[in-house]
Amino acid sequence: MSATAFIFARGGSKGVKSKNIYPVAGKPLIAHGIASALASQSVARVVVSTDDAQIAAVARAHGADVLERPSALADDSTPELLAWRHAIASFPQLFSGPAVQPFISLPATSPLRAAQDVDAAIAKFRSHPCDILFGVSPAHRNPYLNMVTIDAQGLLQIAIPGSSAVRRQEVPAMYDVTTCVYVGNASYIQSCTRLMQGRVGHIVIPPERALDIDSHYDIHLAQLLLTQPYPPCAKRSS
Repeated sequence: MSATAFIFARGGSKGVKSKNIYPVAGKPLIAHGIASALASQSVARVVVSTDDAQIAAVARAHGADVLERPSALADDSTPELLAWRHAIASFPQLFSGPAVQPFISLPATSPLRAAQDVDAAIAKFRSHPCDILFGVSPAHRNPYLNMVTIDAQGLLQIAIPGSSAVRRQEVPAMYDVTTCVYVGNASYIQSCTRLMQGRVGHIVIPPERALDIDSHYDIHLAQLLLTQPYPPCAKRSS
C-alpha cells in the first residue's frame, strides 16, 4: 500500500537561519528529505507542513504537496507533536477506515536518510506491532564506561555510579534516538501525552546516515558525506 509521508518544516529556525531551505550539496536541505521519501517503494506522496511561504515554494518545486501550518503551531516552544496532530486531523481519510495508513514523519533535518531506511521502517512497523517506531543509531559513548558528570568539587564521576564494568562487552549496548524516521499509529499520536509512553519499536540506522542538522558544523559534515560518501553509504538512494 502506498503511503503518505509528512515532513514538518517551520520557518523560524534559530541555530541556522532558514535551515530547512539552506543549500546542502547543491539543493535545499528539505529537498533531500523529499527525494528520499519519493524514491522509496512505500511512499507515493509527500506532504510538507509549514508556516513559511519560501519553504512551501521549495517543497512544491521538488515534488511535495503543502499543508499550511497555523503560526501557533510553529513557535519555538511548540511541541512538534501538536503539528503532527494537526496533520492527522487535516487528512482524516488517511487514518481511518479499512485502508488506514500509518503516520510517517521524515524530518527535513536528516539529509542522509536513504529510501531503504523509509521502506525498512514502514515494513518493521507493519510486521512488529507497536504504537510508534523510532530510528536509532549505535551510540558513540556509553554511560557505563565513558560518559561522566562533573560534581560540586569539579571532579569527574562516572555517569552511572557503582558500575564496575571496564570493557564494552560487559555493558548493555546503547543507542541514540535519531531524527531519521518515525512511523506510528495515528490514534496513539492523537491521544498520548509523550511519544515514549507506549510500545516503542525501532529500526537501526547506520551512523553514516543518522546525522541530524542542528548547526553549521552539521551542515559541513552533511556536505562532505553527500559529495564524498563514506563507503557503506556510497550507493545510498535518495
